[in-house]
Amino acid sequence: MDIPDDIFTEPDDVAPDTLDNLGPLRRLAGIWEGHRGVDINPKADGPEQRDYYERIEMQPIDPQANGPQLFYGLRYHVHINTPDEDIAFHDQVGYWLWEPATGLVLQTLAIPRGQVAIAAGHATADARQLVLKAERGSSEYGICSTTFLEQAFRTDSYAITVDFHDDGSWSYVSDTVLMVHGQPEPFLHRDRNHLAKIAEAEPNPLAQIVRRS
Repeated sequence: MDIPDDIFTEPDDVAPDTLDNLGPLRRLAGIWEGHRGVDINPKADGPEQRDYYERIEMQPIDPQANGPQLFYGLRYHVHINTPDEDIAFHDQVGYWLWEPATGLVLQTLAIPRGQVAIAAGHATADARQLVLKAERGSSEYGICSTTFLEQAFRTDSYAITVDFHDDGSWSYVSDTVLMVHGQPEPFLHRDRNHLAKIAEAEPNPLAQIVRRS
């Protein structure tokens, strides 16, 4: 990307209401549940398929600026369980971010097993599909893991495809390519689910202040 001469001055035309300026991410705002999840993960005896259900909460944050760069976004929390266990199967937090000036879409993610990533893609404001990717070794949109994960279950790439549906629901397929210690070929770890909204998002803090004033 081209870096402007002035990298410090923030834009002065920032809209206070994030929900009105999320572009394609507006369809993700809210609280969601999905009961049709399928996970394919590596085990010592070969691939294992697990069914799961999940709850995702996505709430708008105040506009964020890196000097002249401006993002509108959602803070999210994913919590996943399986039908046969009470303990958490997966937990994940992060942000979905939209840069209106360029169409850049970002997903940041962190999981409590010592791994973080930033995935990136581009989309129009009315896009019906989002495709984001992260690659190990990239200093921009990459993946960082603990020493154990790097040596035992090395993540070489991550990709997520989100499809928006006419009934207001959305679905995703996420593909993580792993190099598992002792196995000669990469393993494709895939998750997919279909989410339906159970509650609307709350306005971001700045929007609430403006409405009260």
